Amino acid sequence: METLAEISCGHGSPPLQVHLFKQYQDLTCFNSERIQLLFIPGSVSNELRDLEQHRQQLQESIASASARVESLRQEESRVKTELERLKISVEQAILTQREVFEKNLPQIVAPRKITANQEDTTYLLPPSLQAVSQCRMHNCFDYSRCSLISGFPVYHYDLDKNRIPVNDLEVFVKTTVRQALGYNGHITNDPDEACVFVVLLGETAGGVVDGKMLESYLFSLPHWNGDGRNHILLNLGRTFYSRDIFHGVNTGRAMVVQSHFSFQQFRKGFDIVTPPLLGLPGGDLWHNLPPIVPSKRKFLLSFQGELPRLRLYLEGDDQPPPSSPGLREEIAVVEELIQLEHTSTNDKFLLQFTCQGSGGYGDLAEWQICETETMRTLVLKESTFSLVMAPPNSSEISTITLQARIFESLKYGAIPVILGNHIELPLSETIDWKKLAIVVPKSRVTEIHFLLRSLGDADVLFMRRQGRLVWERFLGSTQVLIDSLLAVTRERINIPPLPAVEEPSPSVFNDTFVPLKMDAVIPDPDTDENLGPIEPPFSSILYSRNFTTALISGYEQWNVWGDPFYLYPNVPNNPVLPSEAKFSGSQLGFRPISNGAGGAGKEFSESLGGNHPREQFTIVMLTYEREQVLVNSLARLYGLPYLNKVIVVWNSAKPPPDELKWPDIKVPIQVIRAERNSLNNRFLPYTEINTEAILSVDDDAHLRHDEIVFGFRVWREERDRVVGFPGRYHAWDLNHNNWLYNSNYSCELSMVLTGASFFHKYYANMYSHVMPQAIRDKVDEYMNCEDIAMNFLVSHITRKPPVKVTSRWTFRCPGCPVSLSEDDSHFTERHKCINFFTQVYGYNPLLNTQYRVDSVLFKTRLPHDKQKCFKFI
Repeated sequence: METLAEISCGHGSPPLQVHLFKQYQDLTCFNSERIQLLFIPGSVSNELRDLEQHRQQLQESIASASARVESLRQEESRVKTELERLKISVEQAILTQREVFEKNLPQIVAPRKITANQEDTTYLLPPSLQAVSQCRMHNCFDYSRCSLISGFPVYHYDLDKNRIPVNDLEVFVKTTVRQALGYNGHITNDPDEACVFVVLLGETAGGVVDGKMLESYLFSLPHWNGDGRNHILLNLGRTFYSRDIFHGVNTGRAMVVQSHFSFQQFRKGFDIVTPPLLGLPGGDLWHNLPPIVPSKRKFLLSFQGELPRLRLYLEGDDQPPPSSPGLREEIAVVEELIQLEHTSTNDKFLLQFTCQGSGGYGDLAEWQICETETMRTLVLKESTFSLVMAPPNSSEISTITLQARIFESLKYGAIPVILGNHIELPLSETIDWKKLAIVVPKSRVTEIHFLLRSLGDADVLFMRRQGRLVWERFLGSTQVLIDSLLAVTRERINIPPLPAVEEPSPSVFNDTFVPLKMDAVIPDPDTDENLGPIEPPFSSILYSRNFTTALISGYEQWNVWGDPFYLYPNVPNNPVLPSEAKFSGSQLGFRPISNGAGGAGKEFSESLGGNHPREQFTIVMLTYEREQVLVNSLARLYGLPYLNKVIVVWNSAKPPPDELKWPDIKVPIQVIRAERNSLNNRFLPYTEINTEAILSVDDDAHLRHDEIVFGFRVWREERDRVVGFPGRYHAWDLNHNNWLYNSNYSCELSMVLTGASFFHKYYANMYSHVMPQAIRDKVDEYMNCEDIAMNFLVSHITRKPPVKVTSRWTFRCPGCPVSLSEDDSHFTERHKCINFFTQVYGYNPLLNTQYRVDSVLFKTRLPHDKQKCFKFI
């Protein structure tokens, strides 16, 4: 009998019961195996899940390793770039050191101020009248009292202690001249050190001055020293009846300044013709001036005057013509001019050759002035040209009424047409009168109409603008006239003017406080390209053209810039050397691209190149109680090439918090305390600015380093212009016929915002001390528009539009606090500013431009072995 073990699972030949049992066992075994198979998918799923998790871990490791590799590659690229910059910087430093050792012209520093003293005072016998008439600068001026570095000290005699006997000076003349001399920086109270001596002699209030008495008075002056050398005698007329008080008077070797001169009396290059004192004492002069545009006015030509000797003849009282040849010539001229009113053209003339009532004002022997000042003003404001008749006596080259007509014509924008080319014009040795007046001989009277019609609108507006410039800067007030007379004398003897006043730079921190520095955090660079060498800060060369600016640029000082009164550390228009000079004898400071061989991006980044020696720029940043925004902006400047220093103008009355940590950007950060909260502080010529180039930026401006470096390179080629990033324009309001400020995207612009722009420090001086005060007052009133004012100023001086660089249209950092420009009234105020500034200048000087500047190789396909100048610009 088989055992159960033998029967189980199919061993042996079981009986029926066993067979059934075996079937049952087989079914049990099958179920067991089936159950085991059911567990296999779960096990496999777990294994797959484990494998997937392992795969993901491997992928993460691979990604991390790839990121690390990429980071190392970027770090390698950054380090290579940094090493390349360091290499270039070392080469530049070696080159600079070699230049210092090889420099064959040491930096010249003037010795202490040299002035005259008591030992230089020598008594000389008075010259004869014949010798007086032959006086010129070379034989009647004592240069030994006027060293080139004396500063041109001027002594003026006290008007109360040294007055002309009998006659008192006219009150306005006496008061305003004394005040003007007191404001002039050349004035000294020490007569022993004086270069020149000023004596005010007229206009007097009472009648004609006795010549003998005047001569005796002159010779009794304390510092006349016998011959009156280096004296300037002022006879400044205030009325149309002012006279030549020096006729027959021995004036010694003194210079004479007045409005009335005869041909025999005037000593060209020695005496000075001046207009009468018909203006204000000083200050802004724009208030009562008409606008420069439109070019054409109601009358093409106007004249209101009378020659008393011709009155009866011209009034038609059957009087025979005068027998004098000179008066007959005047009659012929007048009759020809009268015919102009009967021409067939549409031109209108207002020509009045007889005065109403009892006559005009002035000398009976010359063309008198008619009507009241109010009536003359109305006519001149409606006249395109103003006729000025020269004196009938050809020996008279200047008279008070002649100069008064010219003065009034320029003031009210009527271009002077001077009939008679024998006359002498005010300050003619410095002012180019061809640009603001038409002078023709009387024999061309028949061609006057043709000549005037030949001038186009551009010519008329140019001459009118030039006339206004000359009137405002040199003739229009007692102050500017006295300053101009002294400036003419100073330039004759080649003495430079006094240095322009610069703004002190007081630190916002007291002497004992040391501001906290944050740990040096190197921000991620905007680009991995090399933008230039790392150099220690160095200043621009200052005051290097003290004696040549007036010689080479004297014409521009008087006739373009309108400012010969101050000496500036640098001006935007310094002469540019020929290209080969950088390699032959004048290479000091120049850094040609690849030593002159040129090249693409790599070589370009190693040197500044260009037409000017190497230099740096100063950032001026205005801020007001936004400490974190300021600190973030400063931190982004780390490693910026060509940066000299950062001037932070602290516009708040509250000093910075003591706990505020300032970033270390490897160049000085000078925090200046502003006297008051004013946007004009942005453009003050601070003493701490030692570079010609200024980058004005807002504290929330976000510019990349490559943008700043590119803007600086462009400015170096456009030094007389504003070079910046965000462009704006002035648009004409067709409904109201005035100007609007517009910031929309446009293919034409006329301004760049000074919240991110380069300009020359010279313009900071002009903005703060020459630009009309009314404009700065308007900026303070609105707390707005200082950028518009700067654009107006530069375009007014240069007659050029600004230069926009790169495609950037805005520069605000994302997430910064709201600025003043977000206020609802911001644009309304800017509309008003443009129209007000236009009124002050008499015209809108802004000019349109239709292009922006990008780097030379921008969007140019290059071989694989060449780099672009900038990757993104």
